[in-house]
Amino acid sequence: MIVVTGANGQLGRLVVEGLLKKIPSSQIGVSVRDTEHADGLKHYGIRICRGNFEEPDSLKEAFDGAEQILIISVGDKFGEEAVRQHGIAIQAAKDAGAKRILYTSHQGASPSSAFVPGRDHAATEVLLRSSGVPYVSLRNGFYAESAYQLSGLKETEKIILPEDGPVSWTARADLSVAAVAALTDPDLFDGISPPLTNSQVLDFADIAKIASQILGRSVVRETVSDEAYYNDQISHNVPEFMASALGTLYKASRAHEFTVVDSTLERLLGRSPTSMKDVLTACLSKPETKSSKGDRLKPAQN
Repeated sequence: MIVVTGANGQLGRLVVEGLLKKIPSSQIGVSVRDTEHADGLKHYGIRICRGNFEEPDSLKEAFDGAEQILIISVGDKFGEEAVRQHGIAIQAAKDAGAKRILYTSHQGASPSSAFVPGRDHAATEVLLRSSGVPYVSLRNGFYAESAYQLSGLKETEKIILPEDGPVSWTARADLSVAAVAALTDPDLFDGISPPLTNSQVLDFADIAKIASQILGRSVVRETVSDEAYYNDQISHNVPEFMASALGTLYKASRAHEFTVVDSTLERLLGRSPTSMKDVLTACLSKPETKSSKGDRLKPAQN
C-alpha cells in the first residue's frame, strides 16, 4: 500500500488522482488531519485515516500496512516546529515498517539558505538519511501558483513586493506527476532527487509582463523595502513568523538561490513543463475562495 499524507491539500489530492490512474484504489491510503473534509476523496474507494503530525499516535493507524509513504511537508509551520513535525512523521513511518519514505522537499533546500523553509527542508533531509529507511527527497521547484498568490493579482493590477530575483517557478500539477512516477517506479530516484523544475526562470517583473498580456492591460511592478513589506504584512494581521518567512523568500531569490533549472521534470512529463502564462491564466479565471485568500499569505514551500 502507498499512503499519501496531506491528501486534502492541493498537491496531495493531485498525487492521489495520479496514483489512481496507475494502481488499484485498494492499494492507496491517505492520511488527513480532518476526515470530515475528505468527502471529495471518499468516492475513490481508497483508505482514509486521520493522521496528524502533531499527534504521533494518530499516525499508527494511518501508516499501518504501508510499504511506501509520501510525506508532504507542512506549509503552516517553520523552523524547529516544522522539522519536529517532519521528524515525527518519519519516525512513525519507520515504526510502521515502511520500506520506503518519500518527502516533498524544495529546490532551495540548504542549511545555509536565506529562505527559512529551505533550511527546514535541509534539516528534514538529514532526518531522512539517519532514519535508516530507503528514502527519496523530491527537490520540487517553487510552486508557480504561489507566485500568483504572492503577487496579489486577484485584488489589484499592481505587484507590490520587495526586490526579487529569478525563480524557476514550477506548476504544482507537473510536480504531482513526478511524485507519482517516484512512487510507482522505485528505481527512478534514490535519496535526493535532481531539481524538479521548470525550464525557465522569471522574476516578478517578468510575471507582471505576462499578466499584462493575459489581462490586456498594464500590470505594474513596484518594489518596496523588506522592512516596509514586513510592516505591511503585520498590519494585515499576518502572524509575525509568517511575515518573517515571506521576507526571506525575496532575500533568497535576490541571491539567486532558485535559479536552478533541470531537464528531469520535462523528461518525466514527456513535454515542456507548464508555462507561467498557462498557470496565471488558470489562476486568474478562478473565483477566489476563503481558502485561497489564506494561501496567498504562505510561501507555498511544499
